[in-house]
Amino acid sequence: MYATERQQRILAEARAAGRVEVASLAEALAVTTETIRRDLTALERRGSLRRVHGGAIPVERLELEPTLASRSSHRPDVKRRIAARVLAELPVGGTVILDAGSTTQALVDAFPIDLDLTVITDSLPAATALSTRPGISLYMLGGRVRGLTAAAVGDWATDALAGLVADVAILGTNGFSAARGLTTPDQDEARVKRAMVTAARRVVVAADSSKAGDDHLHRFAALDEVDLIVTDAELAEDVADELRAAGTEVVAA
Repeated sequence: MYATERQQRILAEARAAGRVEVASLAEALAVTTETIRRDLTALERRGSLRRVHGGAIPVERLELEPTLASRSSHRPDVKRRIAARVLAELPVGGTVILDAGSTTQALVDAFPIDLDLTVITDSLPAATALSTRPGISLYMLGGRVRGLTAAAVGDWATDALAGLVADVAILGTNGFSAARGLTTPDQDEARVKRAMVTAARRVVVAADSSKAGDDHLHRFAALDEVDLIVTDAELAEDVADELRAAGTEVVAA
């Protein structure tokens, strides 16, 4: 069994049982306890598990949906590298739909000062950062603002998106996998993300490798609806190959 497969089984067991223990995992998977501890460390670094004495628990037990602040502090260097690669996808003088999220906010922070772009966003932090930029024509989507993500959701946002055609949509996601596509915990955010996918000629997803293999309740896009996933070099090559086979290009920043 490859390390990636083993870690996916460990994560599935943790979510089903609420916790996992090193000794029992080593016996069940026929590997050493040292191997299991390395797997748990890798899953904790991805943000999927939290190590506790003798084992680990899924992060969902600690925080069902992470806040924007907590996500922004997770792997910031990786998010900056992803953002730098996504800059190449911006159509100069064109129109971009920009999703809410910590990685898309890293992209906003990386925008060149003289960038010429029309931006449509549901993100309050992104809109605040871009509102004084002379080259940015900014459109803020309306609706109820979710405190966890600072994103506008609801009919006001989805109805506005239904009347738009943008060059590129740049989206974040809570999880992505070859089997389930792109997923997020909240139904209202999923609907807005879905409307963004529908409104754009090209769809780019910016997500670090800790999101790989995580499937949440609401799916907002299949992989063959995504033109490009920009992630980091820690994504296992076999997982990247599965994503490509499902219909999307994958690049590591």
